Amino acid sequence: MKLAELLKELEFNIVSEGKSGLETEVSEIVLDSRKATPGCLFTCIKGAVSDGHAYAPDVAAKGASVIVVQDDVDLGEAGEGVTVVKVTDSRLALACISAAWFGHPARELKTIGITGTKGKTTTTYMVKSILEKTGHKVGLIGTIETIIGDTKIPSSNTTPESYFVQKYFREMADAGCDAVVMEASSQGFMLHRTAGFVFDYGIFTNIEPDHIGPNEHKDFDHYLSCKKMLLNQCKVGIINRDSEFFDKIIEGAGCSIETYGIGESKHLDVCSEDLRAEDMELVTGAGYLGIKYDVKGLMEFPVEIDIPGKFSVYNSLTAIAICRHFGADQENIISALKDIRVKGRVELIKVSDEFTLMIDYAHNAMSLESLLTTLREYKPNRLVSLFGCGGNRSRDRRFEMGEVSGRLADLTIITSDNPRNEDPQAIIEDIKTGIGKTNGEYVEIINRKDAIKYAIEHGQPGDIIICAGKGHETYQEIKGVKYDMDERVLIKEVLEELKK
Repeated sequence: MKLAELLKELEFNIVSEGKSGLETEVSEIVLDSRKATPGCLFTCIKGAVSDGHAYAPDVAAKGASVIVVQDDVDLGEAGEGVTVVKVTDSRLALACISAAWFGHPARELKTIGITGTKGKTTTTYMVKSILEKTGHKVGLIGTIETIIGDTKIPSSNTTPESYFVQKYFREMADAGCDAVVMEASSQGFMLHRTAGFVFDYGIFTNIEPDHIGPNEHKDFDHYLSCKKMLLNQCKVGIINRDSEFFDKIIEGAGCSIETYGIGESKHLDVCSEDLRAEDMELVTGAGYLGIKYDVKGLMEFPVEIDIPGKFSVYNSLTAIAICRHFGADQENIISALKDIRVKGRVELIKVSDEFTLMIDYAHNAMSLESLLTTLREYKPNRLVSLFGCGGNRSRDRRFEMGEVSGRLADLTIITSDNPRNEDPQAIIEDIKTGIGKTNGEYVEIINRKDAIKYAIEHGQPGDIIICAGKGHETYQEIKGVKYDMDERVLIKEVLEELKK
């Protein structure tokens, strides 16, 4: 493809014409300087760890035909035949170039972007399930995996680099998908991973102080401003109007606005009517927790979900608000939501008719508090919290999670998560420091499988046991090495051992 086609939707300056300038033929787009090939286009990205501009001379020496920069570079003698393109932001340029390289595949799909502090993952699977019941073929990009037809690709980031977003879109369109639903993280917006196209529907589920730190967002305002970028990159914005930051979220939005929430709306000045949930009722059974409610407003019918908690109402209501635009009827919505299961997100694992056990990804104090508070509403005999904390991460998280569990759980089972390069016992001692601020009871069992076995062996009628922190992950990282470890497998092994 000619360079002129790749740069069609970008503002740029040609610093060096090279051999052919805008007529230069590009053979491939390369992100890793080590994989540069003759005729390729390389974009110099300024990352948190390294700066791609430092590798520009090496890429030129390997025969790259085009190098895109945002800072000046000296290519030396190797740069004589290279076309150098200068842009204001090389990450934004990569997104636009990638979209052009793959033939703007988003224009062949109905695109749905979901952002928010919590609920993105579960909501994407709910949307996919409902739309497929309705007859659509839907791709998915998210924290757990990317799904293209029968192909599943494990994820390393919630929102992949822009090149891979466009690559996946192209593969989805070629596979016959007519829609894609994806998680859009604040980091994804900040790093322009979702640039280069416009979402048909942008969904803002909620926002709470999180992801704030040296390697993420400097403060809450920056975090919010990054998430709000979605509402200037979509045609229709669907927003949870119960968020305490609702007015700030919609400020400056460049799309039409729809809302949803629980109970009557106080924001009908924003849109004339919305979706709401009424008459919520907790549902319990043998080793089972769920919730049911009535949908009112733009659609009206009853819903029951086999996932506990008020947040399940919000997640499902979000999915309904999206899917009604695709002509989904109440029969398909009710059926899809009743059957939905999301790996590692309040995932119920049947081990007994007397008590309930579940797996969840809650891995910080905020998410653990939300989860335990929700489960308290089901009035368990005992609420048992099993978790550990990651090594080589802030110690504050350990203190905070310990304090939350000690305050809200009847029993905390402290174990290992991903100790990485730290001593697992040292991490446990930090968690105990947090629990020590409460009157909470705890036991410490360093081996995670042994901890799960203890929880199941000592389960009492009416207990709710939550294995928190690992969620969808299927590994444990110890001393820099990742070992296979899936809690579902551990639970199965424990049950087999207990039978013997």
